[in-house]
Amino acid sequence: MSTTDYLVIGGGSAGCVLARRLSDDPAVRVTLVEAGPADGGAAVRDPARWTELIGGPLDWGHAYEPAAPTLHRHIPIPRGRVLGGSSAINAMLWYRGHPADYDAWGAGWDFATLLPYFRRSEDRVLAGASLAEVDEWRGTGGPMHVEREAEPHPVALAVLDAAAELGLPLIADANGATNLGATVPEYTARFGGPRAEGRELDRRARRHSAADGYLAPVADRPNLRIRCGALVTGLEFAGGRCVGARYWVAGGTVDESVVRAEREVILCLGALETPRLLMLAGIGPADHLRDNGIAVRADLPVGDRLADHPLVTGMTFRARAPLGPVRGTGGGAMLNWCGPESERPDLHAFVVQGPHATPEVAARFRLDPPVFAVSPGLMRSRSLGTVRLTSADPTARLRIQPNLLGEPEDVRALCAAVELVQELGESRALRAVAAGPAAPDRRLDAGEREAFVRLATSTFFHVAGTAAIGSVVDRELRVHGVEGLRVVDASVFPSLPSCNTNAPVIAVAERAADLVKESV
Repeated sequence: MSTTDYLVIGGGSAGCVLARRLSDDPAVRVTLVEAGPADGGAAVRDPARWTELIGGPLDWGHAYEPAAPTLHRHIPIPRGRVLGGSSAINAMLWYRGHPADYDAWGAGWDFATLLPYFRRSEDRVLAGASLAEVDEWRGTGGPMHVEREAEPHPVALAVLDAAAELGLPLIADANGATNLGATVPEYTARFGGPRAEGRELDRRARRHSAADGYLAPVADRPNLRIRCGALVTGLEFAGGRCVGARYWVAGGTVDESVVRAEREVILCLGALETPRLLMLAGIGPADHLRDNGIAVRADLPVGDRLADHPLVTGMTFRARAPLGPVRGTGGGAMLNWCGPESERPDLHAFVVQGPHATPEVAARFRLDPPVFAVSPGLMRSRSLGTVRLTSADPTARLRIQPNLLGEPEDVRALCAAVELVQELGESRALRAVAAGPAAPDRRLDAGEREAFVRLATSTFFHVAGTAAIGSVVDRELRVHGVEGLRVVDASVFPSLPSCNTNAPVIAVAERAADLVKESV
């Protein structure tokens, strides 16, 4: 058995932040435990290869339960199982959404409170420059390197021009004063820029995960222990207080090890694995726990209100010419606009240089290269689901039902998104690079649009809300009714912001680190 002051469970984005910030005090011992390896290898480092990581050895392998609204299809939900977590396998988009998203979270978590933490976390640069424009919205000098591609692919630039043809404003920074419009997005990656001696681009692009930003610079601190390849199987309690955790070591000779925390245990496993560990510890819906033979410690709605952004994965166009090697992440353009029932941007689309489709769409339509995708999704979904155990075995499959397309408003919004992307395909700008639609291969009527949405909808990989502020944790992220235990990850989001979740998870963790320090 080992002891520490703070035990951080889960080495994803939030865990990396907590381990870094808490260990800033050399008198404080911090232990970070991660189930996956410390290094994900070459595919993790190369931004262009992020799609290879889905379903691979660095993915937890979760999937949504088949359901009628999505035609009973199998829908994988990738989650990173490696130091850096999902920031090591995601598409790297750095995006905050709309300030009102956070104002809806209430006092202490509103946008004005979180903005300094967003700024503290980032080191925003312009492609090829050492320092970005600085204003009240953005930050420099933080752990997360944030950069645009130096020269987006011509297809991405054509999509931006097409959006302008349809009346969508072009904006310089979607993380600035407004996110309504089309823009060149920013990524947690280093793309390089024009070399001093000429216009040739430096192709030595590299992903910049939370582990790269927060842990790598401090990994040799004597008060920080990082234990990888260690699957936490349960929490340890002394009366009503959480005092540590049990874990298995990959390839180890000891069946189970224990680490004790003298101050706090902090769960940072994400919106799927954090609920699992809470429920295994007897913290969750009482009837569900009893059904799985688990004694109830705290009857809380853990695993409820699972939120995700549904993504139409399959809107593809035939390119007029070969697209060449993948540039950057393979994207390069982002669009945000208001759907028919929203006053704020709730629809979002991004470019993929190559095919991007569900297996069902790929089987129905011919997607031979060269093709590119413009994939739209809904960033204010009303459909909520659940995460449940299938047994008390910590390695058993989770039952994850997101209820995608469960609400008719979501279906209508995604149908509107499909219609707009098809309108983009008919614009002068996009017709200059696209020979026509590939999937769907023609303009759709209202009924066909809904059928396509149900066939093509998958996930943005933005799960959240399963241990939310208010219902499961208090406003300082402490689990109700249990001493010494906090949750710091996307589980605590009271509602899902209209953006990719990496930036808000990191901002929440930055604020949480201050809350933990203040509570001593």
